[in-house]
Amino acid sequence: MATVVETTDKTFEADTAKGVTLTDFWATWCGPCRMQSPVVEQLADEMGDQVTFNKMDVDANPNTPQSFGIMSIPTLLVKKDGTVVDSIVGYHSKDQLKKILDQYL
Repeated sequence: MATVVETTDKTFEADTAKGVTLTDFWATWCGPCRMQSPVVEQLADEMGDQVTFNKMDVDANPNTPQSFGIMSIPTLLVKKDGTVVDSIVGYHSKDQLKKILDQYL
């Protein structure tokens, strides 16, 4: 069973350097983020052998979201081998996210 790993400003680049990664940028006070989190966790269970799943609290880690120009949360950033290939803003269903990730596998 794969888990969603908490990433920080310090560890983000290393955590997302290899393979396909999805990072969930969220905050505790954000309602749509709280809806998105269980969806990301379900995907991690199903696709964790192919995709690395991370989450970042934007309040505790302001530098990384700022460097990517993230203005709204939840934002899901998809990277492949360290390069951003997709940015998904707002709540998305498991099926929608799976389709997006499948493109990069």
